[in-house]
Amino acid sequence: MNFKEINKATGTMEGFALIKSYDKKTSKNGSAYLDLVLSDKDDEVSAKFWDYKETPGEEIEANILVKVRGQMQSYNNQPQFRIERIRRVTEQDEIHLEDFVPSSSYSGDSLLALLDQVIASLADDDLRNLVTAIVDEYRDQIRLLPAAYRLHHAIRGGLLMHTLSIVRLAQSVAEIYPSVDRDLLIAGAILHDIAKTEEFKLGSSGLVSGYSTRGELIGHLVMGAMIVERVGKQIGANPDTITYLEHMLLSHHSEPEFGAAVRPQFLEAEILAQLDLLDARIYEIESTVMGIDSGSFSTRQWALDNRKFLNHGRKNLSTDVNLDKIQ
Repeated sequence: MNFKEINKATGTMEGFALIKSYDKKTSKNGSAYLDLVLSDKDDEVSAKFWDYKETPGEEIEANILVKVRGQMQSYNNQPQFRIERIRRVTEQDEIHLEDFVPSSSYSGDSLLALLDQVIASLADDDLRNLVTAIVDEYRDQIRLLPAAYRLHHAIRGGLLMHTLSIVRLAQSVAEIYPSVDRDLLIAGAILHDIAKTEEFKLGSSGLVSGYSTRGELIGHLVMGAMIVERVGKQIGANPDTITYLEHMLLSHHSEPEFGAAVRPQFLEAEILAQLDLLDARIYEIESTVMGIDSGSFSTRQWALDNRKFLNHGRKNLSTDVNLDKIQ
């Protein structure tokens, strides 16, 4: 955490942080205290604020930026920040959220501009009109939406970053295999996670704070197919086109145990499911090995089949992608 020491005699430090998690508790003597995790883009630390008294208008909650003052201490051999003062960030602080929240290296506007280029390249009028109508409806929501709650691309702008990564992979596959319906595959890639706009609840930080009721009960695969059905009928799209896209969205998690409503049953649906898994795993593995020294193995990763991964040190590690050359 990037806290500055303001009093060397007492070890008092202050700085700005995002409240990643927050819980109000009661100590043994009956007084209230806050149990928090403070974070910035690169690090996090547990924190306590003892004898906390809530001030009207200054209520503390998760996913807000705050200014804190206190001392860095140790508890169970782990750093812990003992808070003496805390307040919400104001406009006068001139603090930018993107400095505290993991974000895509691309702006939301630039990602949308790239997506619009791809949509315009679709030769099939039916697919182009349907994809355009859906993206236009959800344009504001997808601009900075993360792609996940906790796993791959769980960063601001992560949904478009993930989507455009798959689009670029799909374009390459279509060039190699002439039998692939390029427009159908790319349309499915663009829309495959569109219903995450309705599946997630967002905190004020712009990161996912949980799932909506519809997200829990229905999920983005089925909701995505429902969006395709609704918009497709509104614009008079060919019923077969609607059905093909619905199937791709319903099957893009490949197996029922991973959330798929059905398994992929034509070529482009199978390719989309495999590219979705590939991009997610590349991001997860890169994120895992970035945090360990060259020549070392990670701990076992439950989201990656409980495997350990080696940082071989042959490349500089990053979760960035090169999306500028999408055609």
